[in-house]
Amino acid sequence: MIFANQYIQERIKKRDILKAEGINPYPNQISKGTPSAQFLEECAYLHTLEIGEKSNKDKIYSLTGRIRFIRIMGKAAFAKIEDSAGTVQIYYNRDDLPEGYYNLIKKLIEVGDLIEAKGFAFVTQTGEITLHCASLTIVTKAISPLPEKFHGLTDHELRYRQRYLDMIMNPQIKENFVMRSKIVSLIRRFFEEKSFLEVETPMMHPIPGGANAKPFVTHHNALGIDRYLRIAPELYLKRLIVGGMEAVFEINRNFRNEGMDHTHNPEFTMIEFYWAYHTYRDLIKITEELFAYLFAHLDLPSKLPYGDLEIDFKTPFAVISYTEALTTVGGVPAEIVSDREKALAYLRHHHIKVDANLSLGYLQAELFDEFVENRLVNPTFIIDFPIDISPLARRSDEQSEIAERFELFIAGKEIANGFSELNDPIDQYERFKGQVQTKAATGDDEAMHMDTDYVKALSYGMAPTAGEGIGIDRLVMMLTNQHSIRDVLLFPAMKPEMPTAESEESEQ
Repeated sequence: MIFANQYIQERIKKRDILKAEGINPYPNQISKGTPSAQFLEECAYLHTLEIGEKSNKDKIYSLTGRIRFIRIMGKAAFAKIEDSAGTVQIYYNRDDLPEGYYNLIKKLIEVGDLIEAKGFAFVTQTGEITLHCASLTIVTKAISPLPEKFHGLTDHELRYRQRYLDMIMNPQIKENFVMRSKIVSLIRRFFEEKSFLEVETPMMHPIPGGANAKPFVTHHNALGIDRYLRIAPELYLKRLIVGGMEAVFEINRNFRNEGMDHTHNPEFTMIEFYWAYHTYRDLIKITEELFAYLFAHLDLPSKLPYGDLEIDFKTPFAVISYTEALTTVGGVPAEIVSDREKALAYLRHHHIKVDANLSLGYLQAELFDEFVENRLVNPTFIIDFPIDISPLARRSDEQSEIAERFELFIAGKEIANGFSELNDPIDQYERFKGQVQTKAATGDDEAMHMDTDYVKALSYGMAPTAGEGIGIDRLVMMLTNQHSIRDVLLFPAMKPEMPTAESEESEQ
């Protein structure tokens, strides 16, 4: 039973006493008071007054917040209350409150409770601006005690499971999520200012597509068929380009039934945008413009710390071809990069297990993951990917084995993926067939399915288009110096809690 704890039981008794005394511990008609920061700012002038006059009884304030500290001194008490704007001190005593009220609430109001305090501002002998209470009202009685003050909430597992408690005990955590909201808002504004149209596409798909990933499967009872939670909105957004919407974007939730680590969560947020009559080179430019826009509006310096690293976000970013990165960044000999058998032998020499049937492009991808990715610290566009690992990208006119594609890496992590879109329906159909054959031959759960409706859409003609996806979770990680995706997700995915012997007994 969740209320079996003795400390919770004691608080429940106090809640019941309040009710018995005619005091509702959960009133509803309470208005938000003056924010603490505004109160402190407006009353800062009191510091300039003469000693003995550092108060203003003519101006009455109402403050609301959670009690974080109480110090009872017989007939009077000091408390600290916290709201979303900060913390402020209040003072209340027996003589200034209604008769008998102070003695009643002295031990019934506790740390964790939400209260409303009304009174005037004054400056204490220690120089702290404080609210002298004429009334004190309980707003919400907390029946679970907060963690011990001086140790706070440091258990990462508990912090993620009980994010609400994490935000109470670690107010700085809220700043990361405020920053996240600002970033998302600015991204939306940036694309709207560029005349992109925000759209919404389905989250349940008949065929998983738009990326190489293992989907989540659900069942639609009314239709009697399985559906897949979307792994990407790409194929639907490009259908809109076919339909005549020439610049669209979607800030979307995607779902991939894959492993979890410090950069992966089974559901995550991206922005995907598609731009008719543009190429992947145009995407590189607009991505740099987006970063400059974010840094300007967030008032961030061009160099930011990320753990032990310092990342220089000054534009333009570096641009390196895929094969050049393998040699100049990864140190892989050029003859290895261009030869399938040598690449396979090189990987095995370095104890990297790979399927012997993989094509050269897939082996190059293994080399890139092992020897290049972690070394890309400052923002770097890796361009011109192998065509066989880019089933939706346009083939280069000059080099048929190369796709007009890039990925943006920062601090060793992929942040964005973009390319000139394949709009040849015959080529797209053949590539889907290749993916299906790979899936059948290797059992690859992440290989794409055949999507004949998308091919049919292309057959009506899609304008030359470029499209890109940017991982918002990872972007927020970079800009807030967080090293686990869980620290930028309000409610990350977690393994089920194992019941303890104590909890099992209490449920019986």
